[in-house]
Amino acid sequence: MRGVPATALILALAGLLPFLWGAAMAVVPNPAALPLYRDMPAALRDEAVLVEYGIVILCFMSGVLWGFAARTARARAAAGYAASVVPALWAFFAVRGAGESALIALAAGFAGVLAIDWLFARAGLAPSWWMRLRVPVTVVVLACLGTGIVF
Repeated sequence: MRGVPATALILALAGLLPFLWGAAMAVVPNPAALPLYRDMPAALRDEAVLVEYGIVILCFMSGVLWGFAARTARARAAAGYAASVVPALWAFFAVRGAGESALIALAAGFAGVLAIDWLFARAGLAPSWWMRLRVPVTVVVLACLGTGIVF
């Protein structure tokens, strides 16, 4: 992650915590046996956090991509704006309920965001360090979603 600004790196890593937590909740055979379980908010008690937080982050990434699109003009900007709304629309239309199908849809959404990130980076609209941050973060997100699917 050479060249990634420290603040961006720290905040991106912090943003992985709910994904890691959700994956851990998917793997723990009996989370209710954990001493702190009863004091947790209900939204954190199972792997559903993967779906809920995943939807939030796909929508967040739409906003990030919109910002990249705003760095250009005319037809290129229009294409960028159109691409930038795809993750949020995907989250709204494709991710339904909870469970395996929602996690698979989210995984596809995050893989799609990475592809759009690559297009923006290739067009020179993203910072030079962007893909050095996005690839490993996306790998962790996909691994966490995969854990939720498998367990």
